[in-house]
Amino acid sequence: MAVHRILKMGDPRLARMAQPVSAFDTPELQRLVMDMVDTMAAANGAGLAAPQIGVDLQVVVFGTGAPNPRYPDAPPIPRTVLINPVITPLGAEQTDDWEGCLSVPGLRAIVPRWQRVRYQGMDIMGRPLDREVDGFHARVVQHECDHLQGILYPMRIRDFSRFGFNEVLFPGLAPEDD
Repeated sequence: MAVHRILKMGDPRLARMAQPVSAFDTPELQRLVMDMVDTMAAANGAGLAAPQIGVDLQVVVFGTGAPNPRYPDAPPIPRTVLINPVITPLGAEQTDDWEGCLSVPGLRAIVPRWQRVRYQGMDIMGRPLDREVDGFHARVVQHECDHLQGILYPMRIRDFSRFGFNEVLFPGLAPEDD
């Protein structure tokens, strides 16, 4: 459909709390989701939240199929549309790993996340979605759902000595256009 401009850190719209979706299977919601998928794909993202394109709704899309140039070693994640999500940690274990964000271009940091989570919500038709995931999949869904609460990953960094520019940290990584 359309590729939107992704808002960057510092834009006050990224700090707002997103509102729940109340109407499912509407042309407006379908268009939003298609635009989000197109925008995510154009930016080689692993996920995108509606607030990143200036829409204050609790909608996230995520998923990777073929190797993603931004995360070449990451396992694939099924393409998912998750609306009005609730995330529940499964266990106390957290892991630290590198994260980047389309709204924080050119930078990465080590960020702690729950190793295993259960996420629940609705799909675009309003049907319940309920999954238990771990590893990179769990990291991606937590990262995207943070956007719905106005949280960007730098707010979760514990050790700023492990925060920097991609070309310095990962000289062989594909360059980002943003």
